[in-house]
Amino acid sequence: MSITEVPLIINGKKIRSQTKQWLDVLNPTNQEVVARVPIATPAEIELAVQSAQNAFKTWSKTSLTHRMRIMVTFAHLVREHTQELAELVTLEHGKTLPDAEGEVGRALEAIENACSVTRLQLGDMGNNVASGVDTYTLHKPLGVGLGITAFNFPLMLAAFMFPPAVACGNTFVLKPSEQAPSSTVRFVELAMQAGLPAGVINVVHGGPDAVNALIEHEHVKAVSFIGSTHVGTHIYNHASKHGKRAQAMMGAKNHMVIMPDANKDRAINDLLGSAFGAAGQRCMANPVTILVGEARNWLPEVVERAKLMKVGPGSQRDADLGPVVSPQAKKRIISLLDSGVAQGATLLIDGRDCQVEGYPEGNFVGPTLFTDVTTDMDIYTQEIFGPALCVLTTDTLEQAIEIINANPNGNGTSLFTSSGWHARLFENEVDVGQVGINVPIPVPVAFFSFTGSRASKLGDLGPNGKQTVSFWTQTKSVTTRWFEPDHQDGVNVHTTISMK
Repeated sequence: MSITEVPLIINGKKIRSQTKQWLDVLNPTNQEVVARVPIATPAEIELAVQSAQNAFKTWSKTSLTHRMRIMVTFAHLVREHTQELAELVTLEHGKTLPDAEGEVGRALEAIENACSVTRLQLGDMGNNVASGVDTYTLHKPLGVGLGITAFNFPLMLAAFMFPPAVACGNTFVLKPSEQAPSSTVRFVELAMQAGLPAGVINVVHGGPDAVNALIEHEHVKAVSFIGSTHVGTHIYNHASKHGKRAQAMMGAKNHMVIMPDANKDRAINDLLGSAFGAAGQRCMANPVTILVGEARNWLPEVVERAKLMKVGPGSQRDADLGPVVSPQAKKRIISLLDSGVAQGATLLIDGRDCQVEGYPEGNFVGPTLFTDVTTDMDIYTQEIFGPALCVLTTDTLEQAIEIINANPNGNGTSLFTSSGWHARLFENEVDVGQVGINVPIPVPVAFFSFTGSRASKLGDLGPNGKQTVSFWTQTKSVTTRWFEPDHQDGVNVHTTISMK
C-alpha cells in the first residue's frame, strides 16, 4: 500500500510541510502505516493564521445568502462522497464501515444546521423604544476561529466547528487529530470545492506546541475543542488566560438506567450497542448501566447477547465492533480492566485477550462486562474509552438518580422505561445535560445544541443549534435617533439624556 503524505491546507492550497517531524498514521487493524502526518512548523502555523486573517476582511462582508448556498453545496458534496469519507475514517480510526457511514450522516446534520444561518444569525429590533429612537442588535462575526478535534469522530467533530463558524462570516484554522487526519483533510477539500474562498478554512497538524501557538496568536478570537478532559481543561484555561472565547466538550461517564417495565429486548440491544459500538470510543457511550429492581434478572440475557457480538476489522460489514485506535490505547484499556479484577469486581465477560483470525497485530479488545462494581473502583471513576460495561443494581429509580448525580460528569444519560411517570421524574431530577428516554445515545440532532454539563463541559455555549451562532458571533447593539431635516434643538446642552 502506498503511504500518503497528509498535506497542510493554507490559503486554499494543499501544501507539503517543510517540517522535519513526521508521524506515522497506522491502520489499527494491522499496524500498517497508511499515511504520514507532519508536525507543522511555527512559520506554517503563522502562515495559516495570517491567511485566515486576510480572508476575514472580505469573507466577513459576504452576504448571508451566499454563505448559505456554499453550505448547501458542501452538504451535497459530502453526501455524494459518503463512501469515500467513511472508508478513510475506517482505515485510520478502525470503526466499522456502517458506523463510519453513520458518522458522515451526523456530520451532514451539522452542515445542514449551518445552512440555516440566514435564520439563526438574525438580530432583534425594537422600534420606538423611546421617542424617535430605535434599537437593534447585530450578530457580527468574530474573526479567526480555531478548532481542535479528537481522533474518535474526525468528520463529525470538524463539522460541529468550522461549517457554522464560516457560515457566520468567520474564517478558520482547524487542527485535527494526528491519529486520523486524512478524512478530515478530504472533508475540508470538499468545503473548498463547494466554494469557500482561499484562506477561509485552513488545516494544520501538530501536538501541544502547535495548539499553544494557535491559541496564543493575536488574530485567533475563539477556540472550540472536543476531546479528553485533561487536554480540554488545559485548552480552555489557556485560551481564557489569553482572552479568547472558548468551549471545551470533554470526557464523560454516562449511565443507562433500565427499569423492569422497559421493553426488554430493545433495552438490551440498545444497551450493548451504546456500550460496545465503536469499540466504546465515544464520549457519549454508555459504559455504566444500572438495573433497577427486577431488571437485575435480565443480566444473564445481557451477558449471552454480548458474547455473540462479533469483533473484526472495520472493513468487515458484519462486525459489531472494530479495533481500538492504537496499541497505546489498548494497553491503557487493558490496564484499567485489570484494575477492575484486582479491586474486586466480578468479570462476567473477558475481552482482554481478544484474537481476530488473520489480524494478529490488530488493537482488538472484545466486549468486557463487570458486575459487583462499586463507585470507588477505577473502572467506574475513570473513562475507559474502550468496550467495557460496568453493571450496577438498585432497588429504586431514585437510588439510580442519586448515583448518577454523585458522578462529577454530566455529558449524557438514558432511561429505558414504559412509564411516563418514571420518565418525567428522571428528566427533572437527573443533573445531566443530555437525557435520553428509550434512546441509548442522547446526542440531539444538530439543529439542537450539544448540551453536556458539569465536568464534561467548560464554557457556557455548546456546538450546534442556536448556541453555535451565539458562540461564533459577537452581539452588537445599535441605538439610533434620526431628526427631521429642519430640526431646531436650541442652545441648551443635554447633560442628562432623556429617553422618554
